[in-house]
Amino acid sequence: MSTLPTKPEILQWIADNPTLTSKRDIAKAFGIKGAARIDLKRILKELETEGHLEKRKKTYRDPDKLPPVSILQINDQTPDGELLARPLEWHGEGKEPVVMLVPRASDPAMAPGERILARLQEVKGEAHQYEARLIRRIGTNPRKILGIFRKRAEGGRIMPIDKGDGKEWVVAAGATAGAKDGELVEAEQAGPKDRMGLPRARILDRLGDPTAPKAVSLIAIHQHGIPDDFPDDVIAEADAKKPAGLKGREDMRDMPLVTIDPADARDHDDAVWAHEDDDPKNEGGYVIWVAIADVAHYVTSSSALDAEARKRGNSSYFPDRVVPMLPDRLSGDLCSLHEGVPRACIAVRMQINAHGDKIGHHFVRGLMRSAASLNYKEVQEARDGAPNDKCTPLMDSVITPLYDAHAALTEARKRRQPLDLDLPERKVVLSDEGKVVSVNFSERLDAHRLIEDMMVLANVAAAETLIAEKSALLFRVHEEPPPEKLDTLRDVADAAGLTLAKGQVLKTSHINQLLKGAVGTDHAETVNLATLRAMTQAYYAPANFGHFGLALQSYAHFTSPIRRYADLIVHRALISSHGWGEDGLSREDEERLQGTGEHISETERRSMTAERDTNDRYLAAFLSERIGDEFTGRISGIAKFGAFVRLDETGADGLIPMRALGREYFRFDRDAGTLMGEDTGLTIGLGQRVVVRLAEAAPVTGGLALDLVRLDGENITPNTSKPRGGRRGSGPKRKLARDKKKTAKVKRKVSRKRR
Repeated sequence: MSTLPTKPEILQWIADNPTLTSKRDIAKAFGIKGAARIDLKRILKELETEGHLEKRKKTYRDPDKLPPVSILQINDQTPDGELLARPLEWHGEGKEPVVMLVPRASDPAMAPGERILARLQEVKGEAHQYEARLIRRIGTNPRKILGIFRKRAEGGRIMPIDKGDGKEWVVAAGATAGAKDGELVEAEQAGPKDRMGLPRARILDRLGDPTAPKAVSLIAIHQHGIPDDFPDDVIAEADAKKPAGLKGREDMRDMPLVTIDPADARDHDDAVWAHEDDDPKNEGGYVIWVAIADVAHYVTSSSALDAEARKRGNSSYFPDRVVPMLPDRLSGDLCSLHEGVPRACIAVRMQINAHGDKIGHHFVRGLMRSAASLNYKEVQEARDGAPNDKCTPLMDSVITPLYDAHAALTEARKRRQPLDLDLPERKVVLSDEGKVVSVNFSERLDAHRLIEDMMVLANVAAAETLIAEKSALLFRVHEEPPPEKLDTLRDVADAAGLTLAKGQVLKTSHINQLLKGAVGTDHAETVNLATLRAMTQAYYAPANFGHFGLALQSYAHFTSPIRRYADLIVHRALISSHGWGEDGLSREDEERLQGTGEHISETERRSMTAERDTNDRYLAAFLSERIGDEFTGRISGIAKFGAFVRLDETGADGLIPMRALGREYFRFDRDAGTLMGEDTGLTIGLGQRVVVRLAEAAPVTGGLALDLVRLDGENITPNTSKPRGGRRGSGPKRKLARDKKKTAKVKRKVSRKRR
């Protein structure tokens, strides 16, 4: 072809030949030679300016189509197990296309979050627009960044919001996603990390005003990658569910089961009732019923709801919002045991003797109707002699028998000796606008302990039943502390004048004896914190290694399937082992039990970190109006860059940086957990009482900077020199020595020049 092609002809050629899109390929296809190449270049430039083509290196392509070879990130899985992916370089103006991965038999197993290089084929008439074949995997996921965007003439920069992260990220002009100056943004690392200069990022999402009160939890949600939007198919599946009927269930609607939760609870997944055992062989004993919402009836294995629940692992709770594991249609309605409403449940009937030992139990699948939705405070007030109108008619039939049964459980618990830590939980109270009104320490009532002990007993019953049935399940595992952490705890105990047994098999009773010895002393909080830090983190696993903290041989979570995926697995196992229906544990559930345990253990840790970060930010916002005020507290941690203090008033943790400890240089002793002043020998260690002055409060990061005023009642001379960061050689004596060396060096240079 000797004449120039039209623009539509060029576009059609590129669409039909996506691998032959360089200017040379196009010229060859249309027979364009010599000076005509200049005209072809002009047409391609016009198509690029008009938005029909995008130039990448030396090739042209339609920006509303994906290249035949693309980098994808696997981000979802269908109920049928098919993996869906998103392109990482989508520049079109339309909706981002969905790509389905078509694996070969030889392909390795892949999971959401992984990145791959894949060859794409466009498809028509499907829910997805492309099908992909794996070429190869691409390393690890790039780092996610959450920060404040600062606009520059060309692109901008992202200022981090993570405490301790001072690194800025450069954003190219084409990677800002339209972000405005001062907006909170989510971004990811763009390209390999350069050895020189600042790292580069591209913005993925704009999250709005970072100073808005209700942005605090949103920051944590996005920062830690907690899914907070349900896919359309999950919502549709939840909306289609209907309430369960009586068929195949035991009728429990006449039992006076009640729910007892916090006053602001948004879901009610457990109900209780107790009465004296009429079995003459169990004189003085009790029967305790614990009924749990039958979530497995609605969330069946391999459904869209199941895939999303497994991905989330658990619900995440923040002062101003909840990110639920299940859509509200289930968590707030069909699976919530509302007062006076028939609800499907799985219940356990447990017999205990007069001393609180469980002597028998069995499970049923039933239909219950809650007699009342109560809160801890009103139940406790009723027990203490001041029942309200709601509790008065329930005193004889429900509340008094519950407390009587709990008295027996308390006797058994004291013999068992579970770990008895005394660490009050702080609660951030917000106004309707999301501003911090107060920071309180949650009150511990006997009503709290009553529900906890009955839930623990039900969880033990679930584990024992499934072990007896030889059923697969996920245990809640808490292993004993490792030797090195116990040695650290012993050091703290020795410093407090206490002793932790050594040279014998460690039991929780030994640690409880230590904790009891610290009660009422100045070291009580320090010993409790050190004990908590010595513990391993509990996790979920199909193998049973016992629960050290609860002093139990077999333990499985059964009582909160609305908010924990592990409990849903246990419910399915109970359904299968009892032959209650087809919605029990599937073969796929069993095959991936190990992976499920690892995954939901990680999502639990993720939620705990996000919840803690959110509280830190709210506390920093609450204290930001009190800069310069003095607070009492206690040294709660030692690091090479300073000392951490837990404030008495709010429970907030702040940092005294090295520069604020005094005028001298401090040495960090990792083994002893102390900082020691080189000149005076002043030693700063765990548990010491301090008075500090609030120097800085950063709500965006949750950081508090403190100045040390008094240590164990002794005044500390403040450091008024420039920040030194605690580096060796930064004291005034060393500075004078360096100045002398510098002067001598200059003199030698001058002398050489003269010679």
